[in-house]
This record gives sequence, structure tokens and C-alpha cells, in this order.
Amino acid sequence: MDYAKESLKKHYEWNGKLEVVPKVPVATKEDLALAYTPGVAQPCLEIQKDIDKSYELTGRNNLVAVVTDGTAVLGLGDIGPEAGMPVMEGKCVLFKAFGGVNAVPLCIRSKDVDEIVNTVALLAGSFGGINLEDISAPRCFEIEEKLKKRCDIPVFHDDQHGTAIITLAGLINALKVVGKKLDEITVVTSGAGAAGTAIIKLLMQMGLKDVIMTDRKGAIYESREGLNPVKEEMAKISNRRMKKGSLADVIQGADVFIGVSAPGTLTPDMVRTMAKDPIIFACANPTPEIFPDDAKAAGAAVVATGRSDFPNQVNNVLAFPGIFRGALDVRASEINEEMKIAAAYAIAGVITDDEINAENILPQAYDPRVREAVAKAVADAARKTGVARI
Repeated sequence: MDYAKESLKKHYEWNGKLEVVPKVPVATKEDLALAYTPGVAQPCLEIQKDIDKSYELTGRNNLVAVVTDGTAVLGLGDIGPEAGMPVMEGKCVLFKAFGGVNAVPLCIRSKDVDEIVNTVALLAGSFGGINLEDISAPRCFEIEEKLKKRCDIPVFHDDQHGTAIITLAGLINALKVVGKKLDEITVVTSGAGAAGTAIIKLLMQMGLKDVIMTDRKGAIYESREGLNPVKEEMAKISNRRMKKGSLADVIQGADVFIGVSAPGTLTPDMVRTMAKDPIIFACANPTPEIFPDDAKAAGAAVVATGRSDFPNQVNNVLAFPGIFRGALDVRASEINEEMKIAAAYAIAGVITDDEINAENILPQAYDPRVREAVAKAVADAARKTGVARI
């Protein structure tokens, strides 16, 4: 199928992927009196007395805002908020289909961090959670941090944390396949934006010690010129051996490659220089850093990509619907690190030890076990860490 051509045709037919459907009848005078005036005044007064009642008397308890400024949409870059709307609508569909969560797109006509933060913060009382999407780095980091301080509901940047959670889940099982341990391996990354940074922070939190991040200019290390504040922060905690040079230079002897960058970044010759039984996560979409057949021919033991037509798809839909489902179910005030880690282990655990192999380290997006496992793990972690409010 020519997906681009067929999708465009369908989008013209659909004229939007979402619609509002009433939950209550409005067929009679009594229906109107209950759903609207005069009866609606009473729930308003109850919420006025106790704002938390808004979770019980409105749909806020199961409603998420999917927010973008259109600056980093898919692999298309800065295409604007309106042009990002098809992706945001699609995200909302996934929330509903895979998590039972209602979601609405908010595409903001601004690139100013404080304007975006203020807009979302002022609207937060209408929602149970905020999902940030397709906002360019490093602004996305600042937007998320400022919103977390201003909002009393979960704020989650899926491009960062969703990708990191799925990568951790896949790596947990991939390491079982090759018989290696996280605290004993060397990881090299290609890409040091939102996803790359979040992945490494989460892996280091879980015990990873030896990691070298690379960007277009090569290895990131302390004192390298031209680093933005986020890369400067990562340089202080990674690449402790201060390796310099290109990806080809620093990948020699590495156990794991994680790519969240650009097509063709990793070559078969580079894979051949890696340690025995290397693990490759080539997640650039739609064209990965290296195709699985080429990586395996060069000696890769396990290969994951972001594509659905290859085994081991690193797909954020495994994470964000269940994460928000679990957070909303306990009315969590935030999505903390413990909840993210719990989600990763829940996803990894869907694949039993008997099922794990080189081409089966992650469940399929449509696996019905995923939503329940992730939601329960996240809800339990929220309760244990004291951020659950019910």
C-alpha cells in the first residue's frame, strides 16, 4: 500500500479523526433540566465548595490534553501547529483505543516557552492530565519543568519519557537474550535531543554506568564547544572516559547502540567493531539508522526499530495510554520516576521468560495484556510514592 497516498485520501474522507458524543440524553424537557439549566447549578455549587469534586461531577477525571506547538512533528520538523493537528488527533485516537482515555488536541500558535506554559497552566483545571507532544528540544525540557511546577495534574512529554520507558523495557529483555547486565555494558547513542537525553537518564538511574552520547558533531564530552545547557548537563554525567571523535570512533567495543537520530547513521562496518552479540536499537522513523537485515549480517544479536514491519517495534503506544490510565485511575498529581520504571518493567514482563528471544523482546502494540499491566503497575507505584489522591 502507498500509505502516504491512501492516508491523505482517508483524511479527506474523515474530515477529522475525533468527534464529541454526548453521554446523556437531551430528548425531553426533563433531560434538559437535568443536564443543563436549572439542575446543573447544583454540581457547580458543589465544585465551588470543593474543587476536587470536579473529578466526580465532570469528565475531567478521564480527560487529557495533547499539547503541541508544531515545532518537531514526526520527522517533518517545524511545520506549525495547524499542520501538526493530524498527528495530535491521531494521538488522541490512540489514547482512547489503547487506554480508554478521552483526549483533545491543543495546538498552540506560539514558540515562546512562557506563553505556552501559561496557556496550558490556565487550562489545566479542565483536564486530568497533560501530554506534551512534538515540541522541539531544548525548549521542550523547559516547558515540561515549568508546567510541572504550575500544575497539580500529571505533565508527561511522551517524546522523552514514553520513548525512554519503551527502550528500557526492550533493553531489559534484550540483555536477557545475550546474557549481559545493565551495569556492566557500554552504551553508545546517536541523537542527544529530547528522546536521547531521557533514555540515558532513565538507563543511568537503573544502573547503567558507561555511556557515550553522540550528536551530529560526534561524541559529547565535558568542555566540548557549542553544547547547549541540556547537553552540558549530560556531558557531566556521561562519557567519563572523555572519548572524542565520531560515532564510528566511539562505538568500537560497545555492547549497545541506541539511535534516535537519522537514517543511515549506523553502518555495518561500525556494527562489526562492537562487542560480541551487540544490541541495536535503531529507532529513527520511518527509515532507521540501520536496517535489521544489515545489522544482523554484521553480527548484531538483537535489533529493534520504530517500525511495525520489523520485529521488536519500539512503539510509544505500549506506554502512554496505560501510564495515563493508571495515573488517572488514582488521580495522581504527577507521573514520577518510580511510575515510569514500573511501566517499563510491566511492559517487559508481558513477554514471559519462555517467550523471550531475539525477535520477541517487546509485546505487540495490540497485545491486550499491555494496558492492564501498565495501568496497574503505574497506579500501584503512584500509591507507594504518595502521589495518588484516591
